[in-house]
Amino acid sequence: MARTPEEILEEARKLVGTETPLRRAPYPVEYDPIRRTCHMVSDRNPLFLDPEYAKKTKYGAVISPPAMVNYFSGRGAWPHSMMESMISVPTAGDRAINLTVETEWFKPVKVGDWLSEKHRLADVYIKAIRLDPKAFWVVQERIISNQDGEVVCIERNTSLRHRTPEQIAEAGG
Repeated sequence: MARTPEEILEEARKLVGTETPLRRAPYPVEYDPIRRTCHMVSDRNPLFLDPEYAKKTKYGAVISPPAMVNYFSGRGAWPHSMMESMISVPTAGDRAINLTVETEWFKPVKVGDWLSEKHRLADVYIKAIRLDPKAFWVVQERIISNQDGEVVCIERNTSLRHRTPEQIAEAGG
C-alpha cells in the first residue's frame, strides 16, 4: 500500500537538522578570477580590483564580490550539480521547482581564504499549491566557512516538490 503524504512527511521531518560533511574547496580565493570577472561585468569597485587600496581598508586585502563566493567554495570543474551535495529528502511528488535563494552574510571573503561548505536540512513541510494540495516545501541551507572555521555566509534555498495530476488522482487526493 502506498504511503500517504503525511506518512512521508513524518519520515522527512526526522531528517531536519541533518548535515553533510564539511567539504573544502579545491582552490583558494584568488585575485585573478576576481579581476577577470569584475572587468567582464564592468565592476570597478577598488575593494575587488586594487590591492593597494584594499590593503588600507578595514578588510586589509582584496575581497571577493559576493556573487563569486559560490565559485570559490565550489567543487572546481564545471558544470556540477548542486543537487549532488544536498540532502536527499523523501517527498510525495517528484516534480521540483526552485523558489528562492536567500543569503545571509557574516564575514567578507578575502584573497587567500580557503572556503569549505556543508549542507543542512532546515525544514520540510506540506503547503498546498494550486497544482497539489499536498506539495512538499523543502528548505536547505548551504553553510560556507573560511579556513578558520568562521561562517562567512549561509544560503537558504527553498524549493517545492509536487505530484502530477495523475499521481494525485491515483492517491485519492
